[in-house]
Amino acid sequence: MNKIFVKDLENYFDQSITIDGFVDNIRDLQYVQFLILRDSTGKLQITIEKNNTNSVLNEIVSNLTMESTIKVEGKLLKSEKVKLGGKELIPSNIIVTSTSLPELPIDLKDKDKSLRETRLDYRFLDLRREENNLFFKCETLFEQAMREYWTSNEYIEIHSPKISGASAESGAEVFKLDYFGEKACLSQSPQFYKQMAMAAGFDKVFEIGPAFRAENSHTSYHATEINMADVEVSWIDSVEDVMDEEENMLRYVFNKLRDTYGDKIKEVFGVEISDPTNAFPRVTFVEAKRILKEEFKYVGEKEEDFERKEEELMCQYAKDKYNSDFIFITKFPFSARPFYHMLDEDGLTNSYDLLFKGLEITTGAQREHHYGILKQQVIEKGINPDTLDFYLDFFKYGCPPHGGFAIGLARVMMQMFEIDNIREATFVYRGPTRLTP
Repeated sequence: MNKIFVKDLENYFDQSITIDGFVDNIRDLQYVQFLILRDSTGKLQITIEKNNTNSVLNEIVSNLTMESTIKVEGKLLKSEKVKLGGKELIPSNIIVTSTSLPELPIDLKDKDKSLRETRLDYRFLDLRREENNLFFKCETLFEQAMREYWTSNEYIEIHSPKISGASAESGAEVFKLDYFGEKACLSQSPQFYKQMAMAAGFDKVFEIGPAFRAENSHTSYHATEINMADVEVSWIDSVEDVMDEEENMLRYVFNKLRDTYGDKIKEVFGVEISDPTNAFPRVTFVEAKRILKEEFKYVGEKEEDFERKEEELMCQYAKDKYNSDFIFITKFPFSARPFYHMLDEDGLTNSYDLLFKGLEITTGAQREHHYGILKQQVIEKGINPDTLDFYLDFFKYGCPPHGGFAIGLARVMMQMFEIDNIREATFVYRGPTRLTP
């Protein structure tokens, strides 16, 4: 396609061009009409004098509605009087390619004038706002940069199944379905299949894909369908290797995002993309609990895990002491972690959470890869090992030491842009009370 976008107009002054877009604004004055065309890259003023020559164009503009789509042919001119980029298009023809109803169900100029739930009902309109367009361009680059890092470091991309046998996932937090008369469920995570890849001799793997959690949670940071970036690597010596790998990957991704969109993000969102240059601090769970008690006079209700307030305070600690928006919390108790996390000599897990700007965005760990120990840990968690035969088989025939992590993409993007709700950071949100659009 040879479509011309607003961002490219500097190359077309004093030329006749054709440009397409939405009708962003209309000013129909006594002697002149001003039409603002908007595409995904910017806005352009179209100026039409009211006279006999332009009578057909004047009639078209007089009957236009906001958010209709148009194709405009005309000459692009420089004009210092035009605040919108110093350029205007003098049209010779306007074609209305689709017509919008005159009354919009939500306010596109000021999102706060419409209820969030109403905006989610009309998400296709809500997404037309400039900040949403920029947000998802940045998410695209975020995923692209992750893939660049992984493929340049010889990772293999996998695509694990999203329909699992009922025995493949434990607990009540799964969406159950009938699979040709057999019980099945939607996958909560590709965890088992990532580990299968390690047993298969795939040294390093990644996957970006959906995961499903039947959690009846109505918080600002939970969803029932999420997009996850999963990583697993073999031949590690400790969980420190896993943290190093995630830190290096995030440093590459954040720097690329800063270089490409940093200025635009600051202009539109008023947010500086976090500088990942400094090493991410690493604090054990026990030490973190001590810091929370002694420095913040805060004791959470969960003795063996973190609550949201504690995550926020530890991120404040990391910012104040290390000038970092990131902090690793390590060595969680086994009671708060899955059975497949490796334990150290003290019975604590070789695991971590990565917190970012007040919220956990990653859980990672070194996995237990010894069959006998792994089976015992399954039993200690109160799980019948027979229900995990297919998984335990991975470890019967030799399996490299390995570990990995998973990043919730909407969460990290939400925190990066300082958006207060995951619903705003998801293309189409799914939650306990939302199954449409």
